[in-house]
Amino acid sequence: MPQIRVHAFGISIDGFGAGPGQSLESPLGIGGLALFGWMFATRTFERRIGKEGGTTGVDDDFVARSFHNVGAWIMGRNMFGPVRGPWPDESWKGWWGEDPPFHTPVFVLTHHERASIPMAGETTFHFVTGGIHEALERASAVANGKDIRIGGGVSTIQQFLRARLIDDLHLAIAPVLLGSGAPFFAGIDLLQLGYRPTEHVSTPKATHIILTKQS
Repeated sequence: MPQIRVHAFGISIDGFGAGPGQSLESPLGIGGLALFGWMFATRTFERRIGKEGGTTGVDDDFVARSFHNVGAWIMGRNMFGPVRGPWPDESWKGWWGEDPPFHTPVFVLTHHERASIPMAGETTFHFVTGGIHEALERASAVANGKDIRIGGGVSTIQQFLRARLIDDLHLAIAPVLLGSGAPFFAGIDLLQLGYRPTEHVSTPKATHIILTKQS
């Protein structure tokens, strides 16, 4: 049965999923890039962006798992880019260049309509104005029986968690403090929502925790 999954989502020791002051220059907020230092150096990530090399081992294994059997993505507008309000034009096409690392249809949650954007590498961005349930319905229709991966930001993941729609949640706790930013656990009681830790392993760059929704 297809799963709805969050993978490789970095948070700080003090529980922030992005730093303060997110902008074009700092897409993950001030200090936020440190949340994903464990991932950027891996072989799997390097290959997803068309490069060679990279590290292997536990961190790389988690990145590889995050892309396995994914038929569609859903992300928030904040993850797609820094533009706010009505789209001023069609120029912004995401942070990732002409060949984004998703290689599947991607459904972007937004309050403002926009035409779909076909990109290289089989990625197409679609814009959904009807909320998480509409996005999930549309993603399921094109995933060809594969899993659906929920990307950031924090607000998007929180919406899916509160609706108990996420089957597995992979958090990578980076050994950094941000002090402020987007608090991942604000208003979220994972225990009450039925999630339990089912796997954990530490590396020098992150502590990986898998939480699974109990039936």
